[in-house]
This record gives sequence, C-alpha cells and structure tokens, in this order.
Amino acid sequence: MTKEELIGELVHDGYLKTPSIIDAFTYVDRVDFISEDMKRYTYTNEPLPIGFDQTISQPLTVAFMLELLSPKIGDVILDIGVGSGWQTALLAFIISREYGEEEHTPSVFGVERIHELFESARQNVEKYHYISRNIVLLKEGDGTTGFLEHAPYDKIVAAAAAPTIPQAWKDQLKIGGRIVAPVDESIVVLDKKGTMDFEEKRYFGFHFVPLISVN
Repeated sequence: MTKEELIGELVHDGYLKTPSIIDAFTYVDRVDFISEDMKRYTYTNEPLPIGFDQTISQPLTVAFMLELLSPKIGDVILDIGVGSGWQTALLAFIISREYGEEEHTPSVFGVERIHELFESARQNVEKYHYISRNIVLLKEGDGTTGFLEHAPYDKIVAAAAAPTIPQAWKDQLKIGGRIVAPVDESIVVLDKKGTMDFEEKRYFGFHFVPLISVN
C-alpha cells in the first residue's frame, strides 16, 4: 500500500475528516519515523515496533485520536509518550506556520520516558525542523506527571493506556480544554468545563501499550 492509498482508505472509512489533519498525514511521512528494517511496512494500517516494547501507533488510531482532539492553530498541546515522534510532528504541522501561523515559541510539548526513544524522536521530529524552528519542545521524563513548566495546555493527548486519567493532566489543562487518552482498552475524551468539572466520553475497542510511571 502507498501513502496515498493509506490516506484514501482512512478518508473513505471516515477516520480522517478534517482538511488540516489530512494535510498533516500527507506532509509528515510515517516512513521518517520507522526503522530501516520495518520501512517496507510503513503504510500498512498496523502498529509497528520501535523497540523497548513500544510501537508507532496504527494510522487508523492516530487519525481517530487527532480527529477527537481537534487541534487548531494557536493551540498549546502536550503529547504524552512521544515514542517515534510521528504524532508530535503531525501536531506540529497542524499548529505551525505551514498551516498559516507565524510564531516562534513552542506550541507542542512532548514527554518520553525512554532515553533511546527520546533521542530517536528528537532526530525524527527535527527532520521537519520543528525543534530548530522552536515549534516543538521535547522533554525526557515521566509522562504521568505532565509537563508543568509550560502548563496550562489547550489539548493533551497520550499514546499509552493508564487505569485512569492522571490528576496532573487534569490540573495542567485549561478550562475549556480537552484530553484524549487511552484508559484500559478504550479512548477517553475529557472536556474541562470548570476547575473540578469534567465531561467524559468513551470509545471502546482499542489496545495500547501501558502508561508507566518512572517512580
């Protein structure tokens, strides 16, 4: 399958809908985030191993979660569990000047606990100059605690499943903001209506690697 065929399938099946997200899938090529031995599987609609018992997520799942997240120009976004860096770069495309914004302060913040993946993700994301252009800032550390230094966030997205949404993420989200994250085998959408007031929706039938605290 080619990249165009994969994107066409995701559009046809209703997983990709928003023009900016479709453009991101076109511009930010999954092949740049996969090891040489796995590149022949780049455009299969499956998760692929990236080492350390982690995966680059299935394109269908990434598309579904980004559509739920609804990232927009001007958003400040926290990406938990950066992994390969693919989703981070997709987010950077959507909120960056490629899509109409002239800004020079980071808007996408990513956290990755595994040192080797952190280093790999930094190299992968920089293939699109998102770090040197000060659009993305990555941190090596415990994703369960968020990234307090740059809170609050408009949107928070995670790529690993926890038993519940960590309180730190809720605290670091702006009122009116949204979290999209796996909980067990579902995807949860959490909208912050007030300081302690959240509205939740769940979408079942997904599988993710577990969210692990460093402590």
